[in-house]
Amino acid sequence: MKVQVLQENLQRGLSIVGRAVATRSTLPITANVLLMTDKGRLKLAATDLDISISTWVGAKIDEDGATTVPSRLIGDFVSSLPPATVSLEIPERGRQLKLECARNESSIHTMDAEDFPRIHSFSEGVSLILDPKALRKTIERVEFAAASDDSRPVLTGVHVKADGARLTFASADGFRLAVSDITLPAAPSDAVEVIVPARALREVARLVGESSEPVEMRLNPQRTQVLFSVGDTELVAQLIQGTFPNYNQLIPADYNTKATVSVEEFKRETRIAAIFARDGSGIVRLQLVPGNGMPGKLTISARADEIGDNNGEIDAKIEGDASKIAFNSRYLQDVLNALSGEVELQMTSPSSQGVFRPVVAEGEPKDYVHVVMPMFVQW
Repeated sequence: MKVQVLQENLQRGLSIVGRAVATRSTLPITANVLLMTDKGRLKLAATDLDISISTWVGAKIDEDGATTVPSRLIGDFVSSLPPATVSLEIPERGRQLKLECARNESSIHTMDAEDFPRIHSFSEGVSLILDPKALRKTIERVEFAAASDDSRPVLTGVHVKADGARLTFASADGFRLAVSDITLPAAPSDAVEVIVPARALREVARLVGESSEPVEMRLNPQRTQVLFSVGDTELVAQLIQGTFPNYNQLIPADYNTKATVSVEEFKRETRIAAIFARDGSGIVRLQLVPGNGMPGKLTISARADEIGDNNGEIDAKIEGDASKIAFNSRYLQDVLNALSGEVELQMTSPSSQGVFRPVVAEGEPKDYVHVVMPMFVQW
């Protein structure tokens, strides 16, 4: 293999695929990055066997070939090089990759590309074309609510289901539920209902970034893998097998009290209360009081017996009865960080779940709902 590539392109490619490099594995080669020539470009790929990321960068190909090198070593090395052309060469039957850039010369021990796990890329199966901004927004609204432990594997993923031209993403961890919709340009050609690992979707959101290129989501015919194609980059993830809980029954159909408040003000007071909540079991208390013709108020408080207490107050539009409820401070901050503008908090009683919905303009679809189970406290 003999290739010439710009340092900035090689560094960008290594940083993209580096997110999929295995940190702990019984298979040493998964700590490496695959470098190979592919149709006049340089392909870089990495996998931890659960997710795989491949990207293609422009390069001058003098001799075709493939090899794998330690990800951390080549990533640190290339990022330290000056912005110039990097020459990559492996002599025939050689076991070392020679790198030259400006006045730097290095060699890195390699492992055989034939031993690298195969990364599947498939062109068959149902395909969806997604708006990048809508996809990123939806992922950021749901992925944090997925479970982080593996006691119930299906809850570590995000349930993705198409209903006509509506694609719904849902995640839950037993204490909260997040559901967000995307409107598709057209209904998919076949039924779509899969569970995508939340970690894979986090990486997709990073890959999308501020891109304006449409994102392709494709399922393989066996429904065991999903592929996201973002520009010159592909991410393949193993789908989670199992049955996702019926979450629609967790979303209350009505409420006794509704408060409409500014997300920024709510977030600020919750962040302050969380400082005291750290030593008080993480509990933040909310009290909603109607204004009877005047603006109502929402009081956000927290207390720790050995530290002290805090009370913050913001204006709110309160409909219905006065009420109170308590939440885990982290769960409350997580949902507020996913929103902007104004938010509605709907509830029926201190012991029933609280429902958060963003306020949308009249006529616009209500595309997000977040449900949080309350904390039981002595008032």
